Amino acid sequence: MQRQFDDLMLGSIELFCLAGELGGFTAAATAAGVTPAAVSRSVARLEARLGVRLFVRTTRNIRLTEAGRVYLDQSRLALAQFTEAEQMATGQQGRAAGRLRISVPTTYAHHRLLPLLPAFHGEHPDVLLDLHISNRNIAFADDAFDLAIRVRAQADSTMIVRHLEDAALVVIASPAYMERRRAPQTLAELATLECIQFDLPSSGRRIPWLFHESGDDVEFEAESAFTVGEDVLGGVTLARAGAGVFQTYRFIVERDLAEGTLVELLPQLGGRSRPFNLLYPHSRFVPLRVRAFIDFLTGRVAVDH
Repeated sequence: MQRQFDDLMLGSIELFCLAGELGGFTAAATAAGVTPAAVSRSVARLEARLGVRLFVRTTRNIRLTEAGRVYLDQSRLALAQFTEAEQMATGQQGRAAGRLRISVPTTYAHHRLLPLLPAFHGEHPDVLLDLHISNRNIAFADDAFDLAIRVRAQADSTMIVRHLEDAALVVIASPAYMERRRAPQTLAELATLECIQFDLPSSGRRIPWLFHESGDDVEFEAESAFTVGEDVLGGVTLARAGAGVFQTYRFIVERDLAEGTLVELLPQLGGRSRPFNLLYPHSRFVPLRVRAFIDFLTGRVAVDH
């Protein structure tokens, strides 16, 4: 077999991946313990070999070209395979290691995922966790993510979808808001209250409230003086402050309901939920750190929730 890569070229690929993941030559240099000039020379060496530009450089920053994004995605996969091959050869294949990038919505991050991560780190101390907490959709190839947690998993043959849980929905309000109001018994009565709304960040569309009425699944929409975008937790905070009523996930407000700082409305029309799913790219090779996290999270959510 003819040799195609020398040590210098493999090192250049590693530095390129760092620059692409961290968004700059200086950040990559700091992480690798080399100079920014060394990173720049490595990237130039790769561009000369490939005959394409990997980065667009300006006086303020750098960004990957389309060819650079494709090369980064495949290079990260190849380097992960090299690492796993070394672990298998040295008998360390049971040890997960490396950087794991996860995209997760704010609600699931704060009330489900983040409290579990110390336990994961205790089991896998060599895995470095980069968390992107946002309700905006991400592109795996463009943003170099390993995993994402999402409510809606659209059909995509390039993605594997693992169901985590069906999160129950509940309508809540503060006792102070309900003090001078009659608790609604129907959706028509609910519409007379201040129903705080939430707009999806990906589309700007208003999320309908979900109920189960007379044996049917129904959707409910109402106008409100309050509309929240980006972070659904804002609706919960408004409800706590007495601004109105809001439908949210029960796991967010369990403590409030138990302590009486929030009250549940229309429990007789409840029973609806939304699914949370774990997504990751379909590939014949799944790095050990990714497999370890998938097994940990699916097992822990199934046990605890």
